[in-house]
Amino acid sequence: MSQTSHTTVKSAPAAADVRPKTLRPPRLPRWSLAALLLGSAAVGVAAGLLGGLESRAQWGLIAALVFVVARFALTSAVEGRRQAVDRLAATLVWASFVLAMLPLASLLWETVSRGGPGVDWYFLTHSMNGVLSWQDGGGIYHALLGTVQQVALASVLAIPVGLLTAVYLVEYGRGRLAKAITFFVDVMTGIPSIVAGLFVLSLWIMMLDLGYSGFAGALALSILMMPIVVRSTEEMLKLVPGELREASLALGIPKWRTILKVVLPTAIGGITTGVMLALARIAGETAPIILLVFGNNMINANVFEGAQSSLPLYVYEQWAYGTEAAYDRAWAAALVLIALVMILNLVARGIARWKAPKTGR
Repeated sequence: MSQTSHTTVKSAPAAADVRPKTLRPPRLPRWSLAALLLGSAAVGVAAGLLGGLESRAQWGLIAALVFVVARFALTSAVEGRRQAVDRLAATLVWASFVLAMLPLASLLWETVSRGGPGVDWYFLTHSMNGVLSWQDGGGIYHALLGTVQQVALASVLAIPVGLLTAVYLVEYGRGRLAKAITFFVDVMTGIPSIVAGLFVLSLWIMMLDLGYSGFAGALALSILMMPIVVRSTEEMLKLVPGELREASLALGIPKWRTILKVVLPTAIGGITTGVMLALARIAGETAPIILLVFGNNMINANVFEGAQSSLPLYVYEQWAYGTEAAYDRAWAAALVLIALVMILNLVARGIARWKAPKTGR
């Protein structure tokens, strides 16, 4: 009787399932950022106290360094080195932003805290006529009026010339003339304000004998403002896509009308921002005003004749007196000057948004 051999084949053990249970990579919990911030702050305070460091800035630097190192190490261990490097780059960018904002925040805080109590209706509507340096009272109406007139007149002189120059350089400029204009614009950009004041002083007052006036100061301010307007407008016009120009020209529209109706409205936002930067630059200039406007404690509404004042010059004069009352007036005037520049920027932003071309979806 034959025996049939039965071979028992044992199945191989199932391979271990190595697939991840989830497709999401490991991530730090949301509360880790707050925990790292609190822990770094605690380490910074402890290091400052134990090390005898009196400056709070040193405590902050230690805490920031501990936070950066700890976050990089923890992220690298949990999420991987690539994510850790990305977090480190983002942290350094935010740290740079905070460091850049600290001087501005400190300046605004100091100006508002020291100048705010001195700004009232009386301060804005009265001059310094008859008020001595150590006495309380007085105002900035004469200086505020002078600043508004001088900056407005300088804008009337500089903005049209700057815009037309930029349009010529971008749309028409070729050859030696364009290169020469570009060279002189670059040179004028680096001219110190005192040099512009000396130039107008020698030409307007010494040679032509036309005397000190707000108009003389406006001439110097326009020299400082013009290259900024030219350079900023030129860069904004270069950003306008060439397809817009080509489409307009293909419809048979003349080039001058294309520039007026297509190019300038497209770049109006950037042009307005550049103009406001130029206005902010000249609104705080003091050296040309000292040389050409000469200063005046009384109200002079005639910008073309007689000495005037301005807010930067007013701040300089009051601070030079060295009395507590003068210091308070200087801080208050500085606050008004900052507020004036901020209001001009807000108005310019509104105009740029209003005049900007509407984009469809």
